[in-house]
Amino acid sequence: MSHSQNSSLSSKAAPFSFDWLYAFWKFSRPHTIIGTSLSVLGLFLIAIAVGGDAMNPGDAMNPGGDAMNHADAMNRVSTSYLLPLLGAWVSCLCGNVYIVGLNQLEDVEIDKINKPHLPLASGEFSRKTGQLIVAFTGILGLIVAWLTGPFLFGMVAISLAIGTAYSLPPIRLKQFPIWAALCIFSVRGTIVNLGLYLHYSWAFHQSQAIVPAVWALTLFILVFTFAIAIFKDIPDMEGDQLYNISTFTIQLGAQAVFNLALWVITVCYLSIILVAVLGVASLNPIFVVVTHLGLLVWMWLRSWKVDLEDKTAIAQFYQFIWKLFFIEYLIFPIACLLA
Repeated sequence: MSHSQNSSLSSKAAPFSFDWLYAFWKFSRPHTIIGTSLSVLGLFLIAIAVGGDAMNPGDAMNPGGDAMNHADAMNRVSTSYLLPLLGAWVSCLCGNVYIVGLNQLEDVEIDKINKPHLPLASGEFSRKTGQLIVAFTGILGLIVAWLTGPFLFGMVAISLAIGTAYSLPPIRLKQFPIWAALCIFSVRGTIVNLGLYLHYSWAFHQSQAIVPAVWALTLFILVFTFAIAIFKDIPDMEGDQLYNISTFTIQLGAQAVFNLALWVITVCYLSIILVAVLGVASLNPIFVVVTHLGLLVWMWLRSWKVDLEDKTAIAQFYQFIWKLFFIEYLIFPIACLLA
């Protein structure tokens, strides 16, 4: 065996060692994992907030009509709540890893330029390891969703299908700016939010009608994710140009896309404030106004310090936008609970 082959093998972490697990964490794209986890939790809290006392422990009665032991009643209700949440979390995380992993498998050469720290691009994972992870998580995600509920299964299946079309030839929708953006914000903005809410409503025996608060969050995330979708290509301009991946950044320029993303997010914040103030959805208006105006001011102050010639600064601001995305899945459910 040649020296170069020995070096290549030694660079790969042993399966399930600390180095392997850290490489897997990078492979799963942590910011998307956090976003997925918060969306699962956020819609869970919203379903509880709008469901009122639909799952009151006092309703857990035996057939004879006598009240059950209080501890048994609480255990049944806790199970009724936690199993749909756990099933949604596991299946969505698996689907998340499948989608981002498949994208990395198809973009190894591009990632060597744009994202050399990723495991496939750096050589920490072999291509076979990446394929096994993607296949395993995709299948597991579908199985868990199928066992948990029909709406969850439909949501995960549709998301995986779109994620596959996004990355895999011959369709490979990521080659086309509009279709690429549509894939990203349709999954995170519409399919995930509505699918999760319907899943929880079905599991909690609530009405299947989508309430105004969920529509408001869905529209907010839909537009906000469009900003993420166009912004993510700014730091990847070099590799995308080399491999003929057309993006809005290449077509319009980094400054134009940067400004467009900022104004799209601004419209998101002002719109959700208007929804709360006008009482269109059941939200606490004071909480919504204070939190969203604060985040809006913070974003613009951060944006003025970004040097678009500095790839690191652009990447850091992109991660900051993801943090704003994370925060929304925390403050919006709180606004519902406070209403």
